[in-house]
Amino acid sequence: MGWFSVWLNVPSHDFDDINYGIWILQVCDELEDMMEEGGNIVDYHGCEFFPERWFDRVVVLQTDNSVLYDRLSNRGYMGPKLTNNIECEIFQVLLEEAKESYPENIVVALRSDCVDDISRNVTSLSDWVRSWHPAS
Repeated sequence: MGWFSVWLNVPSHDFDDINYGIWILQVCDELEDMMEEGGNIVDYHGCEFFPERWFDRVVVLQTDNSVLYDRLSNRGYMGPKLTNNIECEIFQVLLEEAKESYPENIVVALRSDCVDDISRNVTSLSDWVRSWHPAS
């Protein structure tokens, strides 16, 4: 099983909708062969543009807003970037995006407030991976 984090280097200028759409298609084209082979874990902060056929499980990590605020503040987030991230969590934007983009039975929300949560998540996901069988 391969694991990779999708680090998308978005150019510093704002995209208009057409150029953003073209850029997303290029990213998906680059990943297609690797994803077609299966057995990958993808780490990214969104999901609406990844094809449904790529995934057997979609995990959304969630955290309490006060915990998130402290984490982001400690990383130097402030102003609109901090506010946008907190509001995104309050309104469960990523969870809703995942539920709208993929079959609801493959979408799982997991708490990620503390080290104990991370340990439980690793155990839960490791158990799922061990029992996972490729779709035929």
